[in-house]
Amino acid sequence: MLTEFVKRIWFGCGNFGGIGSSPHLRSAGDSEEQATQLLDHARRVGLRRFDTANTYGGGSSELTLGKWLQRQGSSFIHGAQIATKVGNPHGCPPGETPLSRAQIADHLDQSLRRLGIERIDLYYIHEFDRITPLEETLGAMAFAVEAGKIDRFGISNSSLLDVEAVMSLAPVSLASRFEYVQNEYNLLSQEDSEALIPYCAEHKLRYTAFSPLAGGFLTGKYRSGEKPPSNSRLFHAPEACERYLSGEFLTAIERLRNSAEARQESMAETALRFVLDTPGVDGLIVAPRSIEQFTSLGL
Repeated sequence: MLTEFVKRIWFGCGNFGGIGSSPHLRSAGDSEEQATQLLDHARRVGLRRFDTANTYGGGSSELTLGKWLQRQGSSFIHGAQIATKVGNPHGCPPGETPLSRAQIADHLDQSLRRLGIERIDLYYIHEFDRITPLEETLGAMAFAVEAGKIDRFGISNSSLLDVEAVMSLAPVSLASRFEYVQNEYNLLSQEDSEALIPYCAEHKLRYTAFSPLAGGFLTGKYRSGEKPPSNSRLFHAPEACERYLSGEFLTAIERLRNSAEARQESMAETALRFVLDTPGVDGLIVAPRSIEQFTSLGL
């Protein structure tokens, strides 16, 4: 069981109202009723950290999470940690850049309204737009900190060079709040273990792993030559994870299967334990879509 790690696990809300930020996957996401049931179960098993983004489900993820939070009461909200993000291109109107000063200010206020809170505990750059000067983006984030709209700041989908640049250029008020780095990390994608994760540990940044199950490949539900389940990420968005269908990855998945059997636990649980046991990893994000999937995670 992974119950001893529960304080290090974030509940990912990226499937609420769609799968991630893609507009053409809105119909493939969890309904508000399904999402509410999952959130209720997340609370029952002790999860108190929730991760979303302004573009997940076209904004419906934040709305659903916000409605649910308001029903939990102020005491629960005070003890929870809510993370959301800005900067995904799908949230940017034509002619604008996702991380301009104006876009950040507008989307931050939208996120606060949807979530029904006065301050966001953790606000991420979702991904760098590479057009807006980083100084402008960080200045907008610093202004939000000074206005009391965000508490902690983080970056996602970032390289070591990105982290170093933020460390170097962030205004003092923001630098003191720069605390999280969120990237993909799992048994099949370990590139960050060489330099970025050790750098984060050295500079007291909390490295958080998304996709710790490699889009579901590390649960054992996909097998070579078989069609993926109709409600799965591989079925709806194969471009996001089909690289794991190559021989070397399939061999690693089979080794994981054997290891899980030897430990008498699910493949998912063994895969999550690998991430949590990696030195320098602070936490990870899970996004189960059923109570049964929660159970398979050891939660």
